[in-house]
Amino acid sequence: MLDINLDTLQSDHLLAINNAQSLESLEKLKLTILGKKGVLTDALKTIGQQPKAKRSEFGQSINAIKATVLDALEKKTEHLRNKAMQHQVKTERVDVTQPVNTDPCGHIHPITQTTRSICDFFARHGYSVKQGPEIETDFYNFKALNIPDDHPARDMHDTFYLDPNHLLRTHTSPVQIHVMETHALPIQIIVPGRVYRCDSDSSHSAVFHQIEGLLVSKTATFSELKSTLTHFLKDMFGSDKQVRFRPSYFPFTEPSAEVDVEWTDSQPWLEILGCGMVHPNVLKAVNIDPTVYKGFAFGLGVERIAMLNYGIPSIKLFYENDQRFLNQF
Repeated sequence: MLDINLDTLQSDHLLAINNAQSLESLEKLKLTILGKKGVLTDALKTIGQQPKAKRSEFGQSINAIKATVLDALEKKTEHLRNKAMQHQVKTERVDVTQPVNTDPCGHIHPITQTTRSICDFFARHGYSVKQGPEIETDFYNFKALNIPDDHPARDMHDTFYLDPNHLLRTHTSPVQIHVMETHALPIQIIVPGRVYRCDSDSSHSAVFHQIEGLLVSKTATFSELKSTLTHFLKDMFGSDKQVRFRPSYFPFTEPSAEVDVEWTDSQPWLEILGCGMVHPNVLKAVNIDPTVYKGFAFGLGVERIAMLNYGIPSIKLFYENDQRFLNQF
């Protein structure tokens, strides 16, 4: 292939490009000319076989032809695309009288709806939303929260242990410790998340959702805690509902209280959440001086509030993925 007529090479291929009638035939022509085994590719491979004095000129000529061919291919492609579009516009019609096929639309799960509603309330009152790991160490889940190895409160938490020191968190309270270790004071947070307890009771779930609240400042008081939770529960269940606080016990708060909401004549009071002033030992565990700073904390179950708000009789309905149930929300 030493003697190549470059003029014929260019004119023949430009003519073939001009005569192409479809994008498919144009693509095949492009491969024939410029592909790995194309005519111009083969011509470039013969540069070394040309007389030494003509190699530079020959190579430049081949590249010039290549540029001309590429330009012609681009213009022809645009022309054929426009032609195809015009044909489609002329021949295709949309029947606007045909009914529209609508695919089923998903819904936000009632657990998510309730979580967002609770977090929105506290966000409006200056709380920031924090999250933490679901796999915790014994220190963060128990010891730093004033629950040592021999503490009877551990019996309240039927724990999934991964190894002697790692477990699936039994409450969202460990996030309090993470935040107090790493954030500047004062602290005002709300912590939503999944928690895990090995509960064999058929009325409970091994996986459920909690929301933890924490405020640490120099001026935190139990009366502020009561005011905050009363306002929250009236916002959640209705301003006409009465709220009461009963003394209780939690190892990480002192004093502690259970909070009830007035409900019906047949069931006058419903327990909703637990709360209390942060125990000094918890503050000491994260190097916060309890003689300078005080705090209060509270925790509630999202499923319980969702069940009350929506009139759901069983916690199992949240996790069965029954479309008849979920479509109501």
